[in-house]
Amino acid sequence: MSDKWHELYKEKCMTADEAAKLIENGDRISLPTANGTPRVLWQSIAKRIANDELSDCELTVGLNLNAPDLAKPEIISKVYCRDGYISPLSRPLAQKGIVDPTPFRFMDIPRTMVEDRDYNVVTMTASPMDKHGWFSAALNCSHSYSITRRRWEKGLPTKVFLEVNENAPTVYGHNHFHITEVTAIVEANWDLIALPRVEPNEKDIAIASYIAEHVPDGACVQLGIGSLPDAVGKQLVNKKDLGCHSEMIVDAYLDLYKAGALTNRKKTFMPDKSVGTIVIGSKELYEFADQNPGVEVHGIDFCANPDIIARHDNFIAINAITECDLAGQCISESIGIVPYSGIGGQADFVQGAWKSKGGKAFLAMYSTFEDKSGQMNSRISPVANGWIAISRWDVQYLATEYGCVYLKGKGMRERVKNVVSIAHPDFREKLVYEAKRLNLIESKYDIDIKKMRKEI
Repeated sequence: MSDKWHELYKEKCMTADEAAKLIENGDRISLPTANGTPRVLWQSIAKRIANDELSDCELTVGLNLNAPDLAKPEIISKVYCRDGYISPLSRPLAQKGIVDPTPFRFMDIPRTMVEDRDYNVVTMTASPMDKHGWFSAALNCSHSYSITRRRWEKGLPTKVFLEVNENAPTVYGHNHFHITEVTAIVEANWDLIALPRVEPNEKDIAIASYIAEHVPDGACVQLGIGSLPDAVGKQLVNKKDLGCHSEMIVDAYLDLYKAGALTNRKKTFMPDKSVGTIVIGSKELYEFADQNPGVEVHGIDFCANPDIIARHDNFIAINAITECDLAGQCISESIGIVPYSGIGGQADFVQGAWKSKGGKAFLAMYSTFEDKSGQMNSRISPVANGWIAISRWDVQYLATEYGCVYLKGKGMRERVKNVVSIAHPDFREKLVYEAKRLNLIESKYDIDIKKMRKEI
């Protein structure tokens, strides 16, 4: 390590309480997702908020897993906190309006927060500095790294706080800060949050099998996190030369890599690289990403840019939704109008996959859910009752455990017939009745539900 960089590091390294004092009234502060949020620094900033030492501050956080103090009503109510992707920690607050759920397309967050909201502070977790004075943003770029670069490109002053964690892997890509760019450094070696794997159930496996039929060898695949992506991964293990360009790099990709299915060799853009903006999953996945030339993390306005996505031929986007209607309108961030999660990069990847040569975008959900009384309800409604994340004209493929249908370019008559065919059998007759009652289709139009799939 250069003596110059070492001395500068010592000058900027301080306790979390000292760093927190550099936050000023009126600052607008960006927190990255998951492990990207500095845990110890935010404990100290939260103390200042609780003690009424900061006023007129605005925060934006997404998938808050690492700053529990910001989920305390008595603290977070003292600042304006916007949540772009609601986590289990923040969900009760968002549903009461204490935290403000903010609809974002993930790619647009950096531009919006620089041009419209003037965010001037970024806090991030980083791996230890290398001998050249560079810090890797480790497992997480998301929106925060992109905000910083956009502000610097415009010549805008920006305070950058890095919490250096020896447990944070060094991940390659466009995700680095130089010591000369950093305002303050806090050292804190907490254990990274690892998410447990959820074993796919019968419905996940059925949905995954329908989707896998459409995935060719050499495709570039985008997956989210959870049991459904894991199920898709298991269905793809016999494919050849798959690629990864994704919002999240998750354990399903590691499974595909170990099976020999993920090679990135056939990617038509950034070949030989698995690219994402967040790495989130198991400790084994974090070890896999550490100093791996085949894994890169970039800012979200690169990863989720539809034009970048479209540079990959045969791009396959696979995302989960919570509800759809007979026209194909999809809800993904709420249960009805009650906040639940966020849009994330879903809309960006749907658009990018459509623009890709040979690309396909799949939106998947279970056909039913149980309410609090234990009664089964259809996730397919006549007309959506909630916040639309994906418009009906953007939907390409829609999948449940009862099948996978293509909606792009279809008229209402075709849409109703196709969507009813993947509804639970117990609700198909009622959906057809409602479609006719609402004049979505002519009353004389016949839909033969007897010939539709009845079992998983």
